[in-house]
Order: sequence, then C-alpha cells, then structure tokens
Amino acid sequence: MNQRVEKFGKSQPLARVEDQRLLTGQGRYIEDTMPQGALRAFVFRSPVAHGEITTLNVDDAREADGVHLVITQADLVEAGIEASLDGALVKNIDGSKGAAPERPVLAGRRVRYVGEPVAVVIAETMEQARDAAELIEFDYDDLDVKMDLASGGPQIHPEAPDNRAFNWGLGDKDATDAAFADAAHRVSLQVADNRIIVNAMEPRGCHASWADGRLHFHFGGQGVWGMKEQLVKKLHLAEDAVHVVTPDVGGGFGMKAMPYPEYFAVAHATRVLERPVGWMSDRTEAMLSDNGGRDLTSLAELAFDADLKITAYRVHTQCNLGAYNSHFGQPIQTQLFSRVLAGVYDIQTAWLEVDGIYTNTTQVDAYRGAGRPEAIYVLERVMDRAARELGVDPIELRRKNFIAPQKFPYKSVTDETYDVGDFNLVLDRLVKEADLAGFEARRARDAAEGRYRGAGLCYYIESILGDPSETADVEFLEDGRVNIYVGTQSNGQGHETVFAKFLADQTGIPVSEINVIQGDSDRIAKGGGTGGSRSVTTQANATLATVDKMVAAFTPFLAEEMGVDEEAVEFDGETFRAPGSNLTPTVLETADLAREKGRVDLLRHQAEASLPGRSFPNGAHLAEVVIDRDTGQSRVDRYTVVDDFGNLINPMLAEGQVHGGVAQGLGQAMLEHVVYDAEGQLLTATFMDYAMPRAGDMPWVGFTSEPVPSTQNPMGMKGCGEAGTVGALAAVANAVQDALWDQGIRQVDMPFTPVKLWELITDVSQAAE
Repeated sequence: MNQRVEKFGKSQPLARVEDQRLLTGQGRYIEDTMPQGALRAFVFRSPVAHGEITTLNVDDAREADGVHLVITQADLVEAGIEASLDGALVKNIDGSKGAAPERPVLAGRRVRYVGEPVAVVIAETMEQARDAAELIEFDYDDLDVKMDLASGGPQIHPEAPDNRAFNWGLGDKDATDAAFADAAHRVSLQVADNRIIVNAMEPRGCHASWADGRLHFHFGGQGVWGMKEQLVKKLHLAEDAVHVVTPDVGGGFGMKAMPYPEYFAVAHATRVLERPVGWMSDRTEAMLSDNGGRDLTSLAELAFDADLKITAYRVHTQCNLGAYNSHFGQPIQTQLFSRVLAGVYDIQTAWLEVDGIYTNTTQVDAYRGAGRPEAIYVLERVMDRAARELGVDPIELRRKNFIAPQKFPYKSVTDETYDVGDFNLVLDRLVKEADLAGFEARRARDAAEGRYRGAGLCYYIESILGDPSETADVEFLEDGRVNIYVGTQSNGQGHETVFAKFLADQTGIPVSEINVIQGDSDRIAKGGGTGGSRSVTTQANATLATVDKMVAAFTPFLAEEMGVDEEAVEFDGETFRAPGSNLTPTVLETADLAREKGRVDLLRHQAEASLPGRSFPNGAHLAEVVIDRDTGQSRVDRYTVVDDFGNLINPMLAEGQVHGGVAQGLGQAMLEHVVYDAEGQLLTATFMDYAMPRAGDMPWVGFTSEPVPSTQNPMGMKGCGEAGTVGALAAVANAVQDALWDQGIRQVDMPFTPVKLWELITDVSQAAE
C-alpha cells in the first residue's frame, strides 16, 4: 500500500525569496507593466459633496490636443454597459433587504461625495488628459450635506429614507434584555472607532488593451477572478474574452479587494479605441476615492452575576457606509463584526443591533481585519471598563470568563464553532513575556519624572474568512524547475516564499527550484484570491491534495519501472522506495524519467481541496503607553504579543505579519484620522495633513508563538495576516485609559493625539482647581 510521510512545514525561519527582487527595484508593479505607448486616463472628480448636476459639457475636452476619448455615464449607458457597481446587501431585522441605491460608475444626475468620478479623459499623455479635464464645463446646484451618524438629515438617496441603509440584528433581544434586568452588575461604554485612509504604498491603478477580440486587463488587486467576473458581467463579454492579470502589488489590506469605477471606464475605453489605456492614481486622488476603513460608534453593555460571570452582552452600533454601498460595505460591520462578537468569553446571551448610515463621504469597506478588529475593540474596551468599575484586575476578570478548554469545540452565541483554544495558556505566557511584574516600578519611575504610564491588555480571537476551497497546480518543466500555480494573490505577505517552501517540505523538491505563479486568469483556472487571512491555510491544503494526486499518479508508473507491485511503492516525502528495487528516485528524477518515457500526462498535477471549517487564531497583546503630562505627547514604550497561530510554516514571516498588523493598529490608535469639514470637504487629503506612523513612532514588538494546532485543516495552521491589527487597537486604547484613569479621565477615544490628550489632562486639572 502506498504511504506518504506528511511534513506539515518544518517551521524554519526562511528569509523571503522575493525580497531581493522587490527591494532592488526589480518588482513589476502596475506602472512597470504599463504597455509602451499606452494612452493615459485622467478622472474628473466632483469638487463638492452633494449636488444636482445641471451642466456636464465635455465637447471642448473632446477637441483638446491629444484627446482620444472622453467618457461620461451617459456614454457608458449608450454603449450598453451595465454602468453601476454591485454592493452586497444584508437583511433588516424585519426581514426586508437593506437599501440598494444605484451606484453609477460615473456620476449621472447627482454627485454625492467629494472625489466621486464624473468623467474620464483619455489622451496621449497624462498632461494632455489633465489639461483637457480643465475644459469640462461642470455646474451643479448645491444640496445640503449629510455628515453625522444619526438617522435623518439631508436625503442622499430616495431608496434610503432617513439615510438608513439597514437596521440589522443578531441574537436574542428579549433574552438579553431580561438578563440585563436581572443582572447583579451592569457596565456600559460608548466607544468610537475612527475612520482611516488605507494608504497602501502603491496607489490603485490599472491598464487594459484589446487584442484578438479579447480584453486584457491588468490591475493592482487581491485576486483576478472576482474582477474577471465583474468585467464579463458589466461589459457583456464572453468569459473567454476576458483576461485579467495582477502583477506585483504594493499593499492591499482589503481596500484593493473589490472593483472600482475607474476599472470599468478604462476597460471600455480600450475596447472602443483598440489602444492600450492606463490609469494610475496619485496620492491625493487615492485619499479621496479609495474605500476608507472603520468609522463607527458603538454602545457596548455587559451584564454580570454576583460572581462576575458575564450573563449577557448587548451592542448597538451606528456605522458609516459613505455615500453608497461599496462592494462589501453592508456585511462588514454586521455579518463580519458578529463573527467574533463574544470574543473568547463564555457568553451565550447577546444582542447585536447595527444601523448603517449613508453620508456624503467616500465609501467605507474592508480594512485589515474587516469587522473583526472593530468587534474586538468594542468588546475589549468594555471589558477593561468593567474591570475598573467592578474593582477587579483586568486579567482576572478575563480569566473568570474565558471559554474553558474542555468546552471545545465550542459553539459561540453567533453560531461560530471554535474548534480549539487554551486562552489561559496564552495569557500566562504573555504575563511572563511582558514582565508585568515590573510594571509598577516602571510606572513609579515615570510618575517621578512627570509622565503617566499605563498598561493595556487585549485578548482577541479572529475568524478566518473567505472561500474555504482552493486549487493548486504543479507543473514539471524541461529545465528541471517546477511551477506551482496558486489561486491566492500576494500583496506583499511573502507568498512566493511560503508556498514554495511548503511544496518543498512535502516533496523534497529544492525550494530554489520552485516558481510560484499567481495572478493570471489565463494560466490559473480558478482561485479565491487573498482576504480574510485565508491564503496559507487554503492554499497549503490544496497543495497537500495536489501532492497526494501526484504521488498517486507517479506510483504505478514507478512500480512498472522498478518491476514491483504498485502496493510496494512508498513515498517518504523525498524519495520513492520499494523492497526489491535499488531505485530511489526523487520527485524531480521521477518527472525526468516520465518525460524520457513520453509520459507527458505525469508532468502536471492539479487538485482542488476545501477546508472542513475555519480556523480561529487568537492571542493576547499587552501595550505600555507613556504620556507626558505637560504636552500630551504619548508613545508606546513596550509592546508584547503572544499568539496562537497553530503550527507555523515560517515563524519569521508570521512575526513579520504581526509586526505589520500592529503597526497599522498603532497608526490608527495614535495618529491616523480622517477629517471632513461640515461641507464634506476632505481636510486630510495629503500626508501633510494625514499622519501616518513612522519608524520612530513604533516600539519593538515582542512576538512569541504559543500554538494550539487547529483541527480544521491537516496542517494544524491558523491564519495570521490580520491578527496584529485585531489585537492592537484595544491594547493601546486600554493602556492610554489606564495611564489617565487615576487623573480622573474616564473617556478616551482614538486617535490619541497630543492635542487631544493635553486637552483632556488640562480640562481635568482645571476642574480640580
């Protein structure tokens, strides 16, 4: 009987193989792949947040030097294109669907946010396109602007009375209300989660060409198949007439996972002109038009019995969708938020109610974590408040309410099944690694020098999202190298290293001989792209299935060559062996032999596999923040993470993902904040006004792995891409609150900028005088 010894990653800290290429200018990003002689697109955008268009005259622009085409919404409609963008809907509490106002590719009768695309100019050069856009005659009647998160106000869409996109609920409201009525203790906290701009290093961009009756579309995204499906649907093209490619991508973070208006305009232009057309956003344009992240406020309430066990949890959230439904906007703060509503605590009675509100701002959609950081932030902030109000240590309150290890698999109140977990094990390790025993001495030293020091804990859990199925395809080349075609899409995470290493571990093929091929719909039949921390678990699972298929195909071939029965052939993860034969070929040698024998059918192997369930990475973050009492200047002085990611393929890359995630969480917590004025003008539209974290703002992030292997995939892995951000927000916020609590400050909200903290400290000091 054929047997294979499975090696689910040797957990070696292998340096990223792609870094040499990317860090020496050899990467191939959208601008690098722009076809020579491509026409350039410039997008004319709305200068106002809300207005009725009275004049849109592009005749002069069409006659300008170098201009080949000017596109408006009317032109797209006349061309027969489905000129609107899709947005997923959720159901209201009463069973009806959430609001579905049309979101045109280009503004038609109204503009609804500053930066909304109105027309696209295609010219020989960007300068000519930009100059021609100055000739567009655009006039409008101003309409009142809606900016707050209350229902009502100036009407944005007739389909959404009171500007309410949805009123969504999950749980048992009556049972929750009853538990609160009977509770020995009740704690509540209103917390705001500030809007951010994603600011990937590489802004959005695309280019397209039309050749041989096919659309060839390149864009910086997080997967080619969703974009291909949209182009086929909107442009009414046959599936085999659309070819989508994603080259190297300079950061995605959820923001690049969905289609945008510019992509359809560029695709239409290249079909009309039969010339390559490219568009690349500049930074301010990106800040105006990229989907934002977060932007919600929540009232969180916990009910406790006399023993301080949680008996019920209630959350009412108001979230900002922006001017329209973005692709995943409605599900983010509802269905995805609810995945980890109760976190790691044994809570079986809960009610979550969410009101989605339209405002005259840019759309809000997925940002690293997509709903789960928001949920954990709310829960861990109110847990911290509960500990303070109930007079109990924050660590002990969490321990008292942890899901006990013997309760796994555990069905949560929101119907998630956590397969495994040992939260006390992780928390014990954190207490040691963070040197909590020395915290009071550090606090005393700072106090003596005019500083406030606080420590903040967050224990998070994350639900891995996305399609559980994936495909892997392994091809043996004549030069002895091997291609593995994957359905996920790297945005900088190190997939080329991880997937090559994993295949090497399973087969003995030297990792240096393996090429990872991704992001090409002609070369890869299907795939789920990247998002929700799904990539490694789904892709590794598919690779295992492909290797199994490969071994099964090689075995009868080798049995014949060895002169043994098929059942005698075994594969040990590096070589094939059989009693009675002195042949011990490797996988590469077997492929070479198959090529010599004309067995081309053995040179390519493909399999699809689906995970039986999601994994649930979890962990504990401990931040220590120091605040100068005279200036309000704060810094994160110490930061410690202990994560349960299950088995790791490459600890170095996992740690890198945590560092990056924490940096994005700290950026939001300490610095980043989108500001609009009352008329909907974006005041933070450059890096002069929008504060991004720098190296000097980041502490050293200590990372320790405390694995409890998942049972939901054969590798025992748990996704790690978003976990750093999920844990960072509340850890920092709780540390700031801890630093200021003894000063009489009871409410702090992100971002913790110097002026905000100084004003809080000053106000309390003046009130005490």
